[in-house]
Amino acid sequence: MSGKGTQHFDVAVIGSGPAGQKAAIQAAKGGRRVVMIERERRVGGSCVHRGTIPSKTLRETALQLVALRRGGNQLSLQMDPNTEVATLMTRLDEVTDSHARFMRGHLDHNSIEFITGRASFTGPHSLRVQRVRGEALQINADIIVVGTGSHPRKPPDVPIDHEHILDSDSILSMIYLPTSMTVLGAGVIASEYAAIFSALGVKVTIIDKGPRPLAFMEPELSAHFLKEFEDSESRYIPGASIKEVVWDGLSTVRTTLESGEVIEGDKMLCALGRLANVEGLNLEAAGIAQTARGHIQVNAYCETSVKGVYAVGDVIGPPALASASMEQGRRAMLHALGLPEGTSTEHIPVGIYTIPEMSSVGLTEAQATERHGACTVGRATFSEVARGQISNDRGGMLKLVADDKGQRLLGAHIVGGGSCELIHIAQVALISGWSIQGFVDNIFNFPTLAEAYRIAALNLLNSPRLK
Repeated sequence: MSGKGTQHFDVAVIGSGPAGQKAAIQAAKGGRRVVMIERERRVGGSCVHRGTIPSKTLRETALQLVALRRGGNQLSLQMDPNTEVATLMTRLDEVTDSHARFMRGHLDHNSIEFITGRASFTGPHSLRVQRVRGEALQINADIIVVGTGSHPRKPPDVPIDHEHILDSDSILSMIYLPTSMTVLGAGVIASEYAAIFSALGVKVTIIDKGPRPLAFMEPELSAHFLKEFEDSESRYIPGASIKEVVWDGLSTVRTTLESGEVIEGDKMLCALGRLANVEGLNLEAAGIAQTARGHIQVNAYCETSVKGVYAVGDVIGPPALASASMEQGRRAMLHALGLPEGTSTEHIPVGIYTIPEMSSVGLTEAQATERHGACTVGRATFSEVARGQISNDRGGMLKLVADDKGQRLLGAHIVGGGSCELIHIAQVALISGWSIQGFVDNIFNFPTLAEAYRIAALNLLNSPRLK
C-alpha cells in the first residue's frame, strides 16, 4: 500500500539513455503507466551529451579531411597546431539539442512522466527521488528498470587531471589540438578517439596489454584498421604494461613501460574501461546483487536478483554499445510484461566508428567453426566495386560467413566507409533466413558499395571447399 505522498507507477525507469528510453517506450506501448527518472537536466544520458554524439561530430570533420587527402596527390592538408578543438565540432550543440528534443518529444507522445532527480532504492519496489530543488518524492512501482549507464574508470596509477591526462568524458574539453597523444587502452572508445585524432594529424600512440585492438571483432577487420592507423604515422604498442605515467609540469606527458621504453605525448587519453553508475542507488536496500566487477548482476532476460527489477545497458557491463543497450531495454520490458521477445540477440549489429569504420552482425569465422564444426567464407574488397573506385575507398572489405555447405548466412563483417550502414542488409538477411544465393540473385543499385555483397557471395560459392 502506498504511504502518504507516495506515487505509484506500473513501471519506473532510472536513466534516460538508449537502454532506459527503449524500456520506457516499450512499457508505455504495452499500456503501462511509466515514469522516467533522470539526474541530468536533459534526456539522453552520456550517449548524447558526453559520448557518442560529440565524438561522432568530431569524427565527421576528420572524415572530411581524409576524403580530401584521398581526392588527389596534389592535396597536402595539415591541421594548424593552434586549431581549437571546439571549431572542429561547430554543429555539436545543434545536433545534441535537436536529438534531446526529439527524444523528449517521443517520451511525451507516449505519456511517459519525466522527473529530474537522483533515485535510490528504499526497498525492492520503492524509490526515493531527490529533486534538484531539495524536495524528495517517494515512488513505488511494480517493475523497475535500472539504466544508469557508466563512467570512465580512473586507474590509481594514472593521475588523471582532465587537462593534460584526460578520460573519455573530458577529452573533448581540450582547447587546442595537440601535436601528439598517448592513448591507454584499445577498446571501442580508445580506438575510436585514437583514429579520429590520428586522422586530424595528431601523432597517436596506443598502448595496450592485448595483442591487437578491438579483440572481440573479426581479426581481419581489426587488422585492416591497424594497418591504416599505422600508415598515418601513428603507432600501436601491444602486450605492454605501464610502470609510470607523469606530467612533467611543462609540456609533456611521459609514460614509462615495464620494458623500459618511454613514450612522450602532449596529451594522454586514459580509456581503460568504465565503471557502472551504481553509487547512490542504495542497491542493498532492494537486495540487488552485483558482480565482482561492480556491475549489476542479471540473468538472460536482464532481470536482477530481485523479481521484477531489471538492469540494462552499461550498468550490466559489456558490450556497452548503444544498439545492444536498446535491445536489452526492449527485451527486458517484454519479459517483464510477459510478451514474446522476438528477434535473437545474435542479430544485433555492432558498429565501431573508427576510421575506417567497421561493423559486424552474427557469428565470426571462429565462432561459426566452433559452433558448427566448419564454415565457408567469402570476401569482396571495395576495390572490386565501382563505387569503391569512385570514392577511392579501395581498401575496404566485406566478409560473409556461411555454414559448411555454403548455403545459410551465419555472419557478416565489414570494414571501410559506410560499414555501419551496409551491415543492415546482412542483419535483415539473417532475420529473414536468406540463403547465400539470395545475394547473387538480388539486384543492387549501381554504383554502390552494396554490390560487394554479390561479389562476396560469389566468392563464397566458388570456394574450393565446396567443390
